[in-house]
Amino acid sequence: MITTHCLTLREIEVLGLIARGCTYECAALRLGISGHTVAAHIKNIYRKLDVHSAGAAVMRAIELRQLNPAPVP
Repeated sequence: MITTHCLTLREIEVLGLIARGCTYECAALRLGISGHTVAAHIKNIYRKLDVHSAGAAVMRAIELRQLNPAPVP
C-alpha cells in the first residue's frame, strides 16, 4: 500500500545528508543539484511527513523506516 508519507530515493538522500549535519548548500554540492532543488525536496519531505522542522522530519522518517538511524560511534 502506497501512502502519502513514502519518500522518493532523492528525498531520502537529501534528508540523510541533513540528518548528518549538512546544510542545504552542502547537500546540494554532494548531490550535484542546486540549493533551490534541495529546498524543494525538503518542502516535499515536510509535507509528506506532516512536520515543520528538520529534526522532526528525521525522527518521523526513522519511525516510518524510511531512514536508517545513524550508528552510534
